[in-house]
Amino acid sequence: MTSIDIAAREAQLRARLAELDALEATNEEGRAVVVLDQQSVGRLSRMDALQNQAMAQETQRRRAQERVRIAAALQRIDEDEYGWCGNCGEEIASKRLDVDPMAVMCSRCAR
Repeated sequence: MTSIDIAAREAQLRARLAELDALEATNEEGRAVVVLDQQSVGRLSRMDALQNQAMAQETQRRRAQERVRIAAALQRIDEDEYGWCGNCGEEIASKRLDVDPMAVMCSRCAR
């Protein structure tokens, strides 16, 4: 891969990290502890609140996983290993990296 491609990928990955940080800030309220006060809300409203909390927590978990993958991709860039399959050592197709810039393996090895 050329240094221009890698620089563009690095910028893309760093932009996604910034986007995840912004999304995390907006999602913080949804993960808060649900107060089960029967005087203020009915049973269905509490169930909805618990379901929304669970979905917000799962969203946070997925974002954390994506952050780990981005950090690993940035580390591969720093080590000049980005764009090379971690299994067979062949170059990862540019189209595959367009779809998933955090890809670790070529499409053949990922099957």
